[in-house]
Amino acid sequence: MKVLCLWYATERELSSIRSALPQGTEVVAPQGTYFSRFESTYKALEQHAIDADAFIGWAIPEGLLESASKLRILSYLHSGVDDLADIGALTLARQRGFKVANIRGANAVAVAEQAMMFILALAKQTLFKHQASRENHRLFPLFADEHRSAMLSSRTITVVGVGNIGSRVAKFAKGFDMQVIGVRRNKAKTDPHIDAMYGPDELHSVLGKSDYVVLCTPNTGETFQLFGEGELAAMKPSAFLINIARGNLVQEQPLYDALISGRLRGYAADVWPKYAYGRTFPEGSVPRLEIQRLPNVIGSCDQAANADDVLERYIEWGTQNLVEFAEG
Repeated sequence: MKVLCLWYATERELSSIRSALPQGTEVVAPQGTYFSRFESTYKALEQHAIDADAFIGWAIPEGLLESASKLRILSYLHSGVDDLADIGALTLARQRGFKVANIRGANAVAVAEQAMMFILALAKQTLFKHQASRENHRLFPLFADEHRSAMLSSRTITVVGVGNIGSRVAKFAKGFDMQVIGVRRNKAKTDPHIDAMYGPDELHSVLGKSDYVVLCTPNTGETFQLFGEGELAAMKPSAFLINIARGNLVQEQPLYDALISGRLRGYAADVWPKYAYGRTFPEGSVPRLEIQRLPNVIGSCDQAANADDVLERYIEWGTQNLVEFAEG
């Protein structure tokens, strides 16, 4: 079996992949200079792609899958596969019969920790108070509404999407003595860290009980633009909304209106909405209404998974996909 790494893998990374796979497996990667280590070009990969049995990596140059006539499996080093659908890779996989595997859950701990950071930063007004401290401002009067922090203890948090990440968020929230509500497609499937589970059709009924709402769902036809005017209106004005999943889960105009009118206390997101070329106009990958500039909004530029241990786990889990494929 020949495995092509789609990034400029280090010798240590190549060695770890080789050692996990059956003896005699050829593992290759592009060489030379690069702009980003985790991507490559068609030109740099073509010579190996034409007879590769397996691809593993984060980014696929245009035309590469089409040139890989012997490809039998793609191990995609991301949790979601919606991006593959967008570039036609899943359609091609069905037509040509090669397998596609992802690494769902590999970044779950890091992303769940990021969610808790957002919850605490919003509740405790961390950025506002840090700036006040830097400028030596005295926040007066004491206990004024605009200065007083929110609490987590004994408050209710709703986790929308109780998968690998959502379950971790629920577990961490329990550490703060929070009441945890879950919303998932199969509400009969329990979770040890969830106090009460509801189905998607019951979402509005639980939003009014929630002090914090965390979105952890993948981007699918069912969840695209999931959170709009009705959902925001169902929330408490004192509540916080945290999006740790995909930017397009939340409708930007109703979100902006709720944030500036006081209908929503604060918003945090690891990702902003994406306006794809050919699907929207004008295109863009930042909020059209500049919600990131509002004083009650914080973001982290898609950095939730940029943490210790995550890169190694991505490669380890992606390699395990290839091991399981090789073993049948």
